[in-house]
Amino acid sequence: MKYLKILLPGIFVWLCVSLSFYILGFVPLMNGSFKSQAVIVMIFIVLYANESALFYYKNGIKLHGLLLGIIMSLTALLLDALITVPFIEIPNGRSYHSFFSSPVLWVLAGINSITVYCFWRMKIKSVV
Repeated sequence: MKYLKILLPGIFVWLCVSLSFYILGFVPLMNGSFKSQAVIVMIFIVLYANESALFYYKNGIKLHGLLLGIIMSLTALLLDALITVPFIEIPNGRSYHSFFSSPVLWVLAGINSITVYCFWRMKIKSVV
């Protein structure tokens, strides 16, 4: 149960980011512009990471925020490798290499980790 508790925030972030890209693909002005979609998702990931960190820390767990952010990002990347790439990217003619070499992916992972660290620094560490 302890491991599931630490993986759930990463699963939530992965699910929200994936759904955001999926939904934005149907918005008329956004469906042809990956850059526009990416910018919007970069804004939304701050909200997703905040909510995930809030969920994780609500029971008083003291895990360092940067470590939690990195674990969340690694969980999302693992789910990308197991689900997103084989079931969405490859059928659309892309590959693992094109997916994981995208700077947008790594910027999103960085924003997620930094957001969780900042949440921890302002809300959790300041209390202790």
